[in-house]
Amino acid sequence: MRAGEGLGPRRKAARHAWLLAALVVLGGCTAPLTVEQLGPQAAYRRLDRSALSENLPSEAARITLRRRGLLESLDYWPDETIAALHAQTVRDPAAWSDFFALAELSYLRGRQTGSPSRYLASAIYAYAFLFPDAETEDRPSPFDPRLRQATDLYNLGLTTALTPADGDGAAVFRSGPQPLPFGVIDIAVDEDSLRSGGRTLTSFRPTGTLAVQGMQNQYRTPGIGAPMAASVAPPPSPERGVQLAPRLRIPSTALLQVPQARQQLAAGTLHGTLAVHTIFAADSIRISGQRVPLEFDQTATRAYSLVEARAWSNEYRGFLFGDLLEAQQDTNLVGLEPHRRGRMPVVLIHGTASSPFRWADMVNDLTEDPRIRDNYEFWFFSYATGNPIPYSALLLRDSLQTAVQQLGGEAADPALGRMVLIGHSQGGLLARLLTVDAGTRLWDSVSRRPLDELKMDAASRDLIRRSLFVERLPQVERVVFIATPHGGSYLTEFSVTRLIGRLVTLPATLARTSIDALANADALTFDTSQWRPGSLYGMTPGSPLIRALAPLPVAPGVHVHSIIPTLGDGPLAERSDGVVRYASAHLAGAESEAVVRSSHSVQANPAAIEEVRRILLLQLATPCVRDACRPAATVRGAAPAETARQAPRPGP
Repeated sequence: MRAGEGLGPRRKAARHAWLLAALVVLGGCTAPLTVEQLGPQAAYRRLDRSALSENLPSEAARITLRRRGLLESLDYWPDETIAALHAQTVRDPAAWSDFFALAELSYLRGRQTGSPSRYLASAIYAYAFLFPDAETEDRPSPFDPRLRQATDLYNLGLTTALTPADGDGAAVFRSGPQPLPFGVIDIAVDEDSLRSGGRTLTSFRPTGTLAVQGMQNQYRTPGIGAPMAASVAPPPSPERGVQLAPRLRIPSTALLQVPQARQQLAAGTLHGTLAVHTIFAADSIRISGQRVPLEFDQTATRAYSLVEARAWSNEYRGFLFGDLLEAQQDTNLVGLEPHRRGRMPVVLIHGTASSPFRWADMVNDLTEDPRIRDNYEFWFFSYATGNPIPYSALLLRDSLQTAVQQLGGEAADPALGRMVLIGHSQGGLLARLLTVDAGTRLWDSVSRRPLDELKMDAASRDLIRRSLFVERLPQVERVVFIATPHGGSYLTEFSVTRLIGRLVTLPATLARTSIDALANADALTFDTSQWRPGSLYGMTPGSPLIRALAPLPVAPGVHVHSIIPTLGDGPLAERSDGVVRYASAHLAGAESEAVVRSSHSVQANPAAIEEVRRILLLQLATPCVRDACRPAATVRGAAPAETARQAPRPGP
C-alpha cells in the first residue's frame, strides 16, 4: 500500500493542513531580502573588488552579465560568454558602458590563459569605454569608479600584451596585424616617437608591475598609457663635458590609440597607432576632445637605472684607486636627460667613499616639483675621492667648462651661466675651490718659493698651477655646502683613518707630480716625512690646504648657503655629525644656514631636501646681475625673493 492510501477524507485534510503549516514555518526561516551592516573597510573592499586584484569580476561586470542573461554561463563557457557579450554590445550604441565588462572579463581571461590577444582586447575595450567616438557621445563620469579601473585595465592590458612571456622582459613594438579573439587589429608604430633629445630610445622595460625598495618616496603620475623605462642609445662617439648617465632610462609611456574605437568594434575592422611619449616631452595628450594625463613611473624608472648601473659599486674602490674612474669613463659629469635650453644646471658633488647614488632620494623628491623640473636639470660629478682635493676640483672645473662649451656656451643658452653647485662633505671643498679667487695663497701655504723657481717637469708645473692658482668659475651663481669640513674633519686625525689613507694609490700623472714636488723638499713648508698626497690628509685640521682655504672668502656675486647636520642635544657649537664638527662646517658670511638633526649622510633627510628646494626656488626668484641672464619675472612659479630669502633654521 502506498503512503497515504486508505486514509479517510478528514485525515487527508488534516495532513494537508500540517504540511502547509510546515511550509509556512520553513519559508519564514529564510527571508527573501536581507540587509547587512558592514564595517568601512569591508564595504570599501566590496565596492573596489575587481579582476585587477582578484580572480573574480567586479559587481559592475556581473550586473552587465546578469542583465544580458550570461552570468551563469561565464564559469562553464568563458570564451563563448565574452563573445556573446561582444556581439550584443557592439550592435547597440546605447550599451557603450558594457565595454567596461568586456575589458575586465578579457583581462581576467588573459590572466587565466596567458593569451596576449586577450590582454590586447582588454586594452581596446577599455579604450572604447573611456573615449567616445565624438565629443557629444556618452562617456563615464569622473566620479564613476569604473573610470580608474578601466584606465588600469588599459594600462596593464597593453603592458602585458606588449611584453612577450618568453622574452627578456622588454616590451616589443611591432607594426602590422595583431590577433584578437574577435579578429585582428592593424597597428602602426610611430617610429618618430622612438627618439628623445636627438637620441634613439631602445630597450623598453615595463614599470607598472615593479616593486621598488631602497628609496624613501615612490612617485608615479597617474594617467593613460603603459609606463616604461626607456633606454637611451649611446652617442656614435664618446662625449666630453656632460653626457647622459650610463644605462640611463627615461620615464616613458606606450600609448595605443584606436580612433573611433566603438565604431571600429562595430564594423569589425580595427586599426590603431602605437607611440611612445617621454616625461620630458609632454605630460598629457588630447584624445577624443579631452585632455588626458599620461601615466609615468618616475621613481621606478630611476631605481631601474641605478640598479642596472650599480651606481654604488665603485664607492670604496673609487676611494682607494685614483685612476679607476678615469679608466672607466670618458667624462666625470653625467646628466639625467639631454640638456634643454633654459634649464639651469644643478651640479651635485658627492663626498668621500661615496657616489652619485647618494643623491637619489633628494633628486627623486626635487624633480617632482614642477617649478624645479621645468627650470633645472641635475648633473652629477663623480671622482676618485682618495685623490688630492685640488686635483679633483680641477677635474670638476675642466668638466664644467667643457660642458658649457659643448652646449654652445652662455650665448646659446644664458641658463648655463646660472649654475648651482651642491657639495656634500669633501664635495663641498671641491665646490669651494671653484668659488674663490685664491691668487698665490694656496701655493704659499705649501712652498716658500715661487712655483717657477722649483725644479720640476713642465707638465708637473702646469698641473700644480691649474690646481692651486684658482679663480672663481664665472658660471657658478650659487653654492650649497652640506656637511662640509671647511675647518677639516676630526675623523682624519684617528690612526685608523691615517692607515686607510696610506692605502690610496694615485694616478700616474699625480704620482709623477708628487715626486717632482718632493724633490724640492727644502722649499716646502711641511714635513715631507709625515705627508701623504691624498684627500684624507688634505681634510686634516691644520693641514696646509685647510689653513689656506678656510679664511678665503667666497668670491663676490656667488650666493652661499650651508646645511649642517648635527647629533646630540648639547650646545650647538660643541656638536658634530659624527664626522664633521659644527664649528668646522659653519661658514661665516653665508646667506643662510640650516641646522638639521642628522648624521653626516644627510642627503636623504627630508629637512635637508626641503632646504635645497627652498634655495632652488630662491634662485628662480633672484634676478641675475649679469646681462646674459634672463630676468626672474619670466620664470614660471618662482616665489618672491623677499620671502624666499629667509632660511629655515631648525632649533638646536
